[in-house]
Amino acid sequence: MKTRITELLGIEYPVIQGGMAWVAEHNLAAAVSNAGGLGLIGAASAPAEVVREEIRKCKELTDKPFGVNIMLLNPNAPEVAQVVVEEGVRVVTTGAGNPAKYMELWKQAGVKVIPVIASVAMAKMMERAGADAVVAEGMESGGHIGATTTFALIPQTVDAVEIPVIAAGGIADGRGLAAAFMLGAEAVQMGTRFVAAKESIVHPNYKEKIIKAKDIDSTVTGTTTGHPVRCLKNAMTREYQRLEKEGADFMELEKLTLGSLRKAVIEGDVTGGTLMAGQIAGLVKREDSCAEIIQEIVGDAEKLLKGC
Repeated sequence: MKTRITELLGIEYPVIQGGMAWVAEHNLAAAVSNAGGLGLIGAASAPAEVVREEIRKCKELTDKPFGVNIMLLNPNAPEVAQVVVEEGVRVVTTGAGNPAKYMELWKQAGVKVIPVIASVAMAKMMERAGADAVVAEGMESGGHIGATTTFALIPQTVDAVEIPVIAAGGIADGRGLAAAFMLGAEAVQMGTRFVAAKESIVHPNYKEKIIKAKDIDSTVTGTTTGHPVRCLKNAMTREYQRLEKEGADFMELEKLTLGSLRKAVIEGDVTGGTLMAGQIAGLVKREDSCAEIIQEIVGDAEKLLKGC
């Protein structure tokens, strides 16, 4: 299971945990890293000093490599970019923007930069900007999504760039890892499977919804606003989609979802909260530890690949 990604990041297994807002905090990141993958702290919209505290707490729990995911539209992004350097974080993944203006800062500090992309054009742009690898994320994933499926996006991205490609979206088991490898990816990033991990701080109500989910239980909101988000169906998504059909403006829709992810993750509100999860949720059947998840996925993938 050695690839350019495992060598680049200094990890044992080619498995990366998604940098999910409110979910990807120091406990989960450290557990994934201790299990041989790469854990990520999701900076989301947090102030820089909160991110600094999360980094330091993670260091107390693991001596293995871990990273920080930075949403570049976050007003605090410039300060968080600096904190990453000051705290000696070795890996940054980015979303919602172009990290080019931070590239020199990070490169000088030896930080590996891995943008999340949803198109071949963006992958090429990130390679030119100096990215060390890209996460190519298909529309099957939970949270903010692009318009191309993982199965179509991965091989086209692999053909278009020289840097390693990490597959994301619709991956939750060894079959997904093996398939990603066959498509040319050199690692996978998973979110939904880790939301339901034992070390995840996500409320039990939210985890239960994922574990009980069927293949048709996710939906996409925000298609009319240009900000599509995949989550599990509930009363909030039904109301959101009703308002969309009636032509509600962006601000009215934003009011409906304001603070809704926190409601789901922290308070366990599975009716009015946003239950971000990918289409693969139907494959998540139990609450495993991060070590159990990674060992199962890697072990099953190795068996499949040996049989090819």
